[in-house]
Amino acid sequence: MPFFLLFCTYWSLLHGLSCKILSLFLISTVHVRIFLDFWKRLEYLKLNKHNIVVHASDLPAGKGFSPLQWQILEGKNEIILTLFEAVKEVDAGPFYIKRKLLIESTDLLYESRKKMGNLIVNMCIEYIEQGENIKPIKQIGEESFYRKRKREDDEIDINKTIKEQFNHFRIADNEKFSLYFEYLGEKYILKIYKESADDWTSSTN
Repeated sequence: MPFFLLFCTYWSLLHGLSCKILSLFLISTVHVRIFLDFWKRLEYLKLNKHNIVVHASDLPAGKGFSPLQWQILEGKNEIILTLFEAVKEVDAGPFYIKRKLLIESTDLLYESRKKMGNLIVNMCIEYIEQGENIKPIKQIGEESFYRKRKREDDEIDINKTIKEQFNHFRIADNEKFSLYFEYLGEKYILKIYKESADDWTSSTN
């Protein structure tokens, strides 16, 4: 029986989606370890024939941290996901699959992550189904990096309008890294939800 390990860092992938991948892995004959994030440990790379990462940018552009949030902040609603082979260097391995993630200008972070999670699952299934027939492609193009986001990146400028900063609101993580602003020596926390009951339920559970 091949050895498989699936790391799911996005909570949206845990809501009934990962079981489909795991079931498919159990009938596969390829030794694969899939990371659904750029979190990698070098000691694992030698243990498997393939070490697969899914990264939310059109590599080699957008290597590094939080690519989904950075690109939404840049105003992008079409984001390329890259499924590639992990190597020692950061996000530098050859890729197998690239697919376009389409999000709405009104999507908040949990909605964008859910759409991304579904696309990642489909990409992983596509990779496993193709098996050894899928060939690696060398990354080409201009390389760029996104830095790790800091707490101060979540600060709202009270001198700008909500409309001017709406993309900033769209990438807010209400539970882990909520938006905030400071005024008259006090710090105020902001959380954003859509009005419908379904959105409240899906974004708070």
